[in-house]
This record gives sequence, C-alpha cells and structure tokens, in this order.
Amino acid sequence: MSPTRWSQVPPIRSTIHFVSSVHPNSCRCTIRVERRARRLDVRTRGWGGDPPQSEDEAIRRVLDASRACIDRDGAEIGIVDVARELGVTRQTVYRYFRTTEDLLTWTALDAAAAFLQRFEDHLRQQEWTPAGAVVEGIAYTLEQLPREPYLGMLLAPGRISIFSRGLTSETSLALGRAMIERFPVAWSAHGFSDQDLDELVECMLRMVGSFLEHPGTPPRTGDQLRQYLARWLAPAIMTHPTTADDGRSDELRAPDPAPGGTSE
Repeated sequence: MSPTRWSQVPPIRSTIHFVSSVHPNSCRCTIRVERRARRLDVRTRGWGGDPPQSEDEAIRRVLDASRACIDRDGAEIGIVDVARELGVTRQTVYRYFRTTEDLLTWTALDAAAAFLQRFEDHLRQQEWTPAGAVVEGIAYTLEQLPREPYLGMLLAPGRISIFSRGLTSETSLALGRAMIERFPVAWSAHGFSDQDLDELVECMLRMVGSFLEHPGTPPRTGDQLRQYLARWLAPAIMTHPTTADDGRSDELRAPDPAPGGTSE
C-alpha cells in the first residue's frame, strides 16, 4: 500500500511531506520526512570542507546540527547557532528554512519519530477497544512529555508548538493522525471513517492542550487520569456517530412541551 500523505507543509524551499505509511495487516505506521533532492551549486567553503551533494543531504545536516545545538544549549537557539555548528553562513541555513520557527518545528518533527515508535510499542503490549486506546494514548502522551523534550517543543505551549500554529493546523493534525494510526485498533471495522478519525484527532489534541494549559490542582496522573478520561471521554467514542450530519444533535434537545404548557 502506498504511503498516505496527511499534509504537505511548505515552510522551506525543498518540498517536505509529513508521511504516514500504513500497513493494513499489522496496522503499523511509520513516519518520516521526505525531501525532494535537487542538484546544488554549493561552494566548497564551509560545511567543514565537505559540502553536501544534494539539497536532501543539506537539509539532513542542518536538522542534525539543530538537534546538536538543542541538546547542548536548549530550545532557545537561533539560525546563527546552527550556522556556527555547521561552519556556514546564516544565509546558507536560510536557503532551506525561512525562519527559526520553521527550523525548530521541523527539527522537533524529525526527532518525534523515535517517540512515535515507543508510543506504538507501549500500546501493542495488550489489546484495546477504540475508547481504551484513545484514553491510554492521551494519558501516555501527557506522562511522557517531561521526558520527551522534542515532543514537548511541539505539544507544550511555546513559540514553536502546535498551539502557536493552531490546534487544527495541518502540522498538528498530521502529527495527531500519525499517532492515532499507530493504535492497534482496526478503526474501519469499528465504523470509523477517515472523517471520523480526523475529528477524533482534533478532539484528542484539544484534550491534551487543555491538560497542558490547566493541569489541575493537584494534576491528575496515573490511574486517576485514566479513570477521569474513561468516565468522560470514552463513552463519546464508544457511541460515536457514523457521519458528521446524522442528526444526533436532536438527541441533546429537551422534549417539546406537552399540551397545556408542561413537559413530560
């Protein structure tokens, strides 16, 4: 089955795709950043005397240098720091990333692949219903954030997080869709369409965002967090509508008043 492109994000000069490859038999999902290689006219000066042979290689080296700077100095780095790490000018880095925010965002997305693999391995330790998988996915993500600096850069409020771009931006929805496709759940067999999954991803991102912004006093953790999510979120997933306009909103209205002005 060919990869499904959840979004095409154009913040840098080469075309970058956030790609989710889904294998139907195992529900396995891999994520990577694809780049369209181009022939480069690169001067031999800089790059440690070893210039890249393609734009694909150049972007890979910029992202690696960005990660090295973040690991050493923290997330408050800039284009100038990455350029110094590479031994090139700032203009060279700007060839591939137009802003520091773009560079840091794609550095974090590139690094998030390792978390996604651990996320999948954790969920595959047992069988899940759709509701159970969503509850565990949200709880596990919230628990792992303090130990996942690059994931934190994307999810925790900050200058490059999905909150700065919007919870429903293409970048955030692509990340969420890549996560939900790793759940060991046969979504279609449970009646979930692609539109259902997109809306479920949005709901989960909003839920994670709410917990990050307002964790509570004291914050819910462990079994308490899972029980809370199971009580208030799981029932909605268990009874999800099959389409967005199936009329279920009618069930939320109070009954019409009975003759005489009273309701039954």
